[in-house]
This record gives sequence, C-alpha cells and structure tokens, in this order.
Amino acid sequence: MSKIVIIGGTGLIGSKVVAKLSAHGHEAIAASPNTGVNTLTGEGLADVLVGADTVLDVSNSPSFADDDVMRFFTTATANIIAAAKEAGIGHYVALSVVGAERMTDSGYQRAKVAQENLIKASGIPYSLIHATQFFEFVTSIAATATVGDEVRLSHALIQPIAAEDVATAVARTTVGEPLNATIEVAGPEQFGLDDLIRAGLGFAGDPRTVLTDAESTYFGQKLDERMLLPGADAVIFATRFEEWLASAAPVVVK
Repeated sequence: MSKIVIIGGTGLIGSKVVAKLSAHGHEAIAASPNTGVNTLTGEGLADVLVGADTVLDVSNSPSFADDDVMRFFTTATANIIAAAKEAGIGHYVALSVVGAERMTDSGYQRAKVAQENLIKASGIPYSLIHATQFFEFVTSIAATATVGDEVRLSHALIQPIAAEDVATAVARTTVGEPLNATIEVAGPEQFGLDDLIRAGLGFAGDPRTVLTDAESTYFGQKLDERMLLPGADAVIFATRFEEWLASAAPVVVK
C-alpha cells in the first residue's frame, strides 16, 4: 500500500479522503498547519513527504481577497513542488473547480488556474480533479450575496455535488495511475443557482429572501447560463440535493 500525504487533510474534503484511504490500508497522512505542516512557509513539508508515493492537495486559502488567494496558491504550490521533487514523489494530485478557466473575472478562480499551471509545468506526473460546487457551500454562497435580508443571485445553471462524493472521486484518483490530465465530477441534477440556494435556505428555515438578479456576481464573476456546468464527459455521482438535505440540514445554516 502507498504512503499518501494529504495537504489540507484536516478540512472538509481532506478529512474524508484520509478516512477513505486509511480504510483501504493506505498510510494517509493529514498535513495542515495544525499538524505542523505549513505550505506557505514550507515548515514541516520536507519531513512529511519523506517516503511518500503521492501528494494530494485539497487545501484552501484562508482569505479569498484577490491578492491573498493568488499568493496562497502560487506560494504553497511552489513549495509543495520543490519538496515533492526532493522526495521523489511520483504522483501529484490536486482538487480544483469546474469552470475555473472560464471565470477570468474572479480572483479566486484565477488563483486556482495559476495553481494548476504550476502543477502541469512541474514535471511531476499529475492528476487534476475539477468538482462542481458542494452542497455544503449553500450557506457560504448565500453569505457572499446577502445584503440585509436579501440574497441576490443569478439563474445561471449549476450541477452541485455532495462533499462525500467529491472525496470518493479524489481518493480513487489518488490511488490510480497519474492521468496527466483533468477529470470533472458533478452531482446528478442541474439547478438555477438562485433556486438551489433558495431551496437550501428554505429547508433550513433561513428567513432571507433569495432574489433572481442577472447582474449579480458569483465570487466576483458575472455568470453566463452554463459557465458553472461540467462537460459531457464528467463523472456523475448519484447523491441528490434533496437526499443530502434530509441527512445534513443542520450544517446548512450556522
């Protein structure tokens, strides 16, 4: 079995991936600042990668401000690449976002594209996984679009996915052979972005009103109808939003 280091391994996706890999007999090491590994400074990075076969990056920036998020992903990725080369890592896996390359007005998405480009150019065999937005992000999406008691969102189509299914896709890719390519994963249903958030907040009893506004932006990006959708060859997972709500409603609204 493999030794796999999961950067961001204590977060939403990372902790699920660690559990899945460990259950299948792999040595899955969660690496994050609270385990002594800081990819921005490089602290602990070389040590944790010693003897590893694969590094998986599912970490995220603590700030979504344009300069901060670009600095996070470019600095952290450069540090991971340098340490991975020194350790002889044979597979570099990273989680990114469906449509990132199309959302050029979004500082966050530009930073994710920069991260991907560094990995592609590193010379290390790699696999990139693009996921659609997670069901778990209903609250955070609403928060970015809230003014007073109103949430303004466009009706652009979205095909969200459960974090558990993302973790499954990431774990499977991580233990496979490097793709040197990108795969997309998504849930089984399409919604208008406004309708998705309206349904999630309504189910949880959130009193905010969701208004459809074609001029609203999504993390800095004005959306066209299909900008958030995966391609025809995406891997589709089965968990439906209504099913997820029934089991996870308490985490929808903090």
